[in-house]
Amino acid sequence: MKMPNISSNMMPKNIYPSVKEYIMISFGLILVSCGWKWFIMPHHITGGGATGLSAIIQYGFKIPIFITYFAINFVLIIIAVRKIGWAFSIKTIFGVSVLTIALALNPQITPPLVKEQFMSVILGGLLNGAGIGIVFLNNGSSGGTDVIAKLVTQKRNLTLGRVMLYCDVVIVSSSWFVTHRIDTVIYGLVIMAVSTLTVDMVVNGVRQSVQFFIFSSHYEQIADAIMHEIGRGVTVLDGIGWYSKEHVKLLTILARKNESTKIFKIIKNIDPDAFVSQTSAIGVYGKGFDIMKTK
Repeated sequence: MKMPNISSNMMPKNIYPSVKEYIMISFGLILVSCGWKWFIMPHHITGGGATGLSAIIQYGFKIPIFITYFAINFVLIIIAVRKIGWAFSIKTIFGVSVLTIALALNPQITPPLVKEQFMSVILGGLLNGAGIGIVFLNNGSSGGTDVIAKLVTQKRNLTLGRVMLYCDVVIVSSSWFVTHRIDTVIYGLVIMAVSTLTVDMVVNGVRQSVQFFIFSSHYEQIADAIMHEIGRGVTVLDGIGWYSKEHVKLLTILARKNESTKIFKIIKNIDPDAFVSQTSAIGVYGKGFDIMKTK
């Protein structure tokens, strides 16, 4: 009996994106662990989130950070599964597991890799923010204040960002009770600021979109070149020049910001005299861009 030929076309199409997401989430969380173990913790400084609270406990009671981090998130995940459901919790469980292992295996470098505290804080915040940004881009979560924020916003009219900010400020401020140094609190707030800015740069830098309006008598050539060379759709609109009263064709294009240079190059090669307007698009949703989310 001839066995059926199982080709790659029979495999579910959504397997590769899912595997890629989990790989990128793992990479992002490894960056987070490097930021903490290489730059932040050697100077006995803390930041926000469950990781920051776990670092404070390690400084005060010598309990390894990964044990406290896992214990805090274990309790929060049980609550989240009951209150929010598995849809949010599956990737949170994965993220917590990966970061717990990364914090356990990643060695804390002593003496500090960077002796100057402020520079170490900046580097730690950059790595932490970049890692969290990668996790967010791939719809992941590292648990901690993410879970608390989700739970609170279900009962109170507050935004996720505001709840997370409140939690992080309380955690960073509480480090004073362990270190009795105001500079550690200030450095912790700096870590929060640097991490937040880095997360925004990573997330918005990838997702930021632009809109083009192109006026040119060679609109057909430009539209064909953009579609074939960049793979972006082009819409042709009819217009009238109010001064000349002549009928004109207007091309409108939505693209990623990093594709702008290629589009300008195509336009210049075909029609150097074209009139072009480029604007930033706050959000673009649909095929080839972001997915619309209602919750």
